[in-house]
Amino acid sequence: MIPVELKNDIFWVGAIDWSVRDFHGYETPRGTTYNNFLILDEEITLVDTVKYDFSDITIKHIKDLVDPAQIKHIVINHIENDHVTSIDKIMELAPDATIHITDRGKKGLDRFFDTSRWKIHLVKTGDTLKIGKNTLLFLETPMIHWPDSMMTYCQEAGVLFSQDGFGQHLASAARFDDEFSACVSTVILEDAVIDYYANILMPFGQLIQDKIADLQKLGIKPEIIAPDHGVIWRANPQKVVESYLNMARGKADLRALIVYDTMWKSTEMMSVPISEGIMSEGVDCRILKLRATPMNVVITEFWKARGTLFGTPTLNNIMFPTMAECLTHLRGLRPKNRLTGSFGSYGWGGGAVKEVYETLGKMGLEKFEPGLQVIYKPSSEDDEKCYQYGKEFAVRLKEYHSSF
Repeated sequence: MIPVELKNDIFWVGAIDWSVRDFHGYETPRGTTYNNFLILDEEITLVDTVKYDFSDITIKHIKDLVDPAQIKHIVINHIENDHVTSIDKIMELAPDATIHITDRGKKGLDRFFDTSRWKIHLVKTGDTLKIGKNTLLFLETPMIHWPDSMMTYCQEAGVLFSQDGFGQHLASAARFDDEFSACVSTVILEDAVIDYYANILMPFGQLIQDKIADLQKLGIKPEIIAPDHGVIWRANPQKVVESYLNMARGKADLRALIVYDTMWKSTEMMSVPISEGIMSEGVDCRILKLRATPMNVVITEFWKARGTLFGTPTLNNIMFPTMAECLTHLRGLRPKNRLTGSFGSYGWGGGAVKEVYETLGKMGLEKFEPGLQVIYKPSSEDDEKCYQYGKEFAVRLKEYHSSF
């Protein structure tokens, strides 16, 4: 790749990670990008850096445009490893540059690097930096998704550098949303946005609503939104903002998800008539087996559906380990406004379904009770019970969904 101009001497100088498939436990089948940006103005400014492994690539891109020693300012919007770990190599080439960062960002940066040799300027919401014809406005966005996080708005150009906000894990030669839609798919792009939000930003819905409101109060209506991952939004940036608002408000489809795992297929056998009962009420349903599905896909499908049933066999009087892992992931993401229930098989002693409900209660989710349990292999009578359970769940789900 070569540097790509966004607008008015603002260039993408990042890197594409085609091969990453495990992003700190998050499966990324489409890879990702590490986006950072160079503004060519009277005082040359670099916005963000990249993951250390790709530092040589971003340095090459910078050198294609300017001598790095000419960089006057470096803005660090977020100190997570995939964004900041090449800062030391860049500072070796631009020793006179001033780093602009939040107070929390500075404290975190101190844990990674010896910052005593660098010039650092702390910024907060509303502060500005005049770099020539352009002015940068800083907006702190703590816990979206780290305490240090902020966004930077180039006022004259109308470009919002949004760090992880509005990002996606997509590796592509296309740098912009319209290019990606033309050469790949709008559906894939929209799904990547939901996947990213559900697995990373789900806990911060109210904060996201508040920060979007702050952007509006500051009169920020970006013509381009440039996140640190994935494509850059230029064709219709307001569309992704509206998408975020819908997700932050907990919007979901009237559909059901069945997530299960199984030991000797008994719980799996239960899932089919349950799904048929759900669909008999005109409610769409999807079934996912935990050991056959990446966790981030499970989380994303959970997020899309208004209701989910968790199926688990009993093992040593508790839920199956893969189900415990799934619910642990969900607990950390703090979902809201979802109807949930549980079913499963057992041999000589139950316990799994009860434990699932206890966990759902701790998460504060709406529960459809009682759950359904079958001893050993489901009989034809049990199949009918499963069908009715699914049907009753769908009726309750439609009532629940109508309240949103």
